[in-house]
Amino acid sequence: MSKELYYNTGKIAGLIVGRDRIRIPIWLISITLMTIITATTFPGLYPTSQERQIIAETMLNPAMTAMLGPGFGLDNYTFGAMLAHQMLLFTAIAVAIMSILLVTRHTRTDEEGGRIEMIRSLPVGRLSNLSAATYVLFGTNVLLAIIIGLSLYALGIESIDLEGSLLYGAALGATGIFFTAVTALFAQLSENSRGTIGFSFSLLGVSYLIRAVGDISNEALSWFSPLGWILRTEVYVNNYWWPILLTVGIALALLALALYLNAIRDLESGLLPAKPGRKTASSFLQSPLGLAIRLQSTGIIAWAIGMFILGSSYGSVLGDLEAFFEGNEMMRELLSPIEGFSLTAQYLTMLMTVISIICTIPSLMMILKLKGEEKKNHTEHLLARAVSRTRIMGSYFLISIVFGFLSLLLAVLGLWSAGTGVMENPIPFGTLFNAAMVYLPAMWIMIGVALLLIGFVPRATGLTWLYLGYSFFVVYLGGLLQFPDYMGRLSPFGNIPKVPIEDLDFTKFFVLTAISLVLFVFGFMGYNARDIQG
Repeated sequence: MSKELYYNTGKIAGLIVGRDRIRIPIWLISITLMTIITATTFPGLYPTSQERQIIAETMLNPAMTAMLGPGFGLDNYTFGAMLAHQMLLFTAIAVAIMSILLVTRHTRTDEEGGRIEMIRSLPVGRLSNLSAATYVLFGTNVLLAIIIGLSLYALGIESIDLEGSLLYGAALGATGIFFTAVTALFAQLSENSRGTIGFSFSLLGVSYLIRAVGDISNEALSWFSPLGWILRTEVYVNNYWWPILLTVGIALALLALALYLNAIRDLESGLLPAKPGRKTASSFLQSPLGLAIRLQSTGIIAWAIGMFILGSSYGSVLGDLEAFFEGNEMMRELLSPIEGFSLTAQYLTMLMTVISIICTIPSLMMILKLKGEEKKNHTEHLLARAVSRTRIMGSYFLISIVFGFLSLLLAVLGLWSAGTGVMENPIPFGTLFNAAMVYLPAMWIMIGVALLLIGFVPRATGLTWLYLGYSFFVVYLGGLLQFPDYMGRLSPFGNIPKVPIEDLDFTKFFVLTAISLVLFVFGFMGYNARDIQG
């Protein structure tokens, strides 16, 4: 009987590999290149141990611990310890995102589209599709672990040895395997792909926040986060393998639960009870804007809460940050005092860059929802009525623009409220507000790029995420790795002045805004002119 449940799993796995023959290599190549480029840059930038120790001193502050995790080997900051400290966590998050999106694509999304029902009509087992999807993603993450491990070792960089490199890759692979299992489980609980992605990303966000709070206040709390587990491998320092076994072991237990739930639930249903809707729709819901808001209400609420918590988590360390600067002569030398601004205020400009890029993620998700609805053939039902394409695209566009502003505002409110409670001389809300809102034109350009792709090349909307990832890479690591200035200028976030330390360049502000407006106009024009695709 058990064999019948998995009948023809291999053939379905082959089908999944064929469908993702482009997606999976792009993910693997992008993550591997990002890791290799960063690793090869360190020896040229910090050739001596003294220079590396200076960087290690800057990493001791609570804000960096909250962002990157605890630094291991800071007393002897080798190239390996530097790579693991500065890159492992964010690379693991990228691997988790890859696993969440691909598993959802081959489980709930296919189920919603009726493809699994078609497959079930053939001689396949009840658990074959879920098993095949998880096997492919498990294999993808194992392959990623091997490629990154061997690639890092092949660089021949001092202190980046074979065991540490393989452990680095294993930590990334284990993270991907864990979130593959988590997403497979949520695909059984939720009744649609929106809920599956929402629950999975929420867990990823909560894991990051729990780890951040635990790393700066109570280490025991970090053990409730899978991201906290992989950081305890202490790659290139002590090389502990047991956190990998813990992560993979729990992932296998979650996968077993997901398979059991998949066996007992009805196709196209979720195990979490769905809230019954109203018998008649309100007039607002009957409008394109109301429908778009209703479709994304769960995500809007979840991201709003997440942005406030994100700001609060960073704000909670500001009191410790002031004390750190006061007691660290090296940091005082690195951050030259500017009249009228504390060292903490100067340091916050970097945090604002990171926060603004994170706040761009939900805005992009909300505008790209339009393409998802089109792919499911839902848009055709609206266009068959007296609804223009401009109104449909405008509804998603308005939600994206407004929530982009709200997400920044909520992050600033969280940062200010938490910071006020822990700082002797709190930073004024107006200062934080201005430092955040100056990034709105950069966010608008990202939304404009998404609109342009939806209007002309809807199949290439994934390039938007690639561009955002590039922006994070060059802006966040650009100063550390001393990238050429032009690389940062290629990203809209690299053209934003660091307010309040720098004056607002109104010319640049209006140029970026004008570019975003041009992208908006062409996006709408393309959407109105092209054929609607299924």
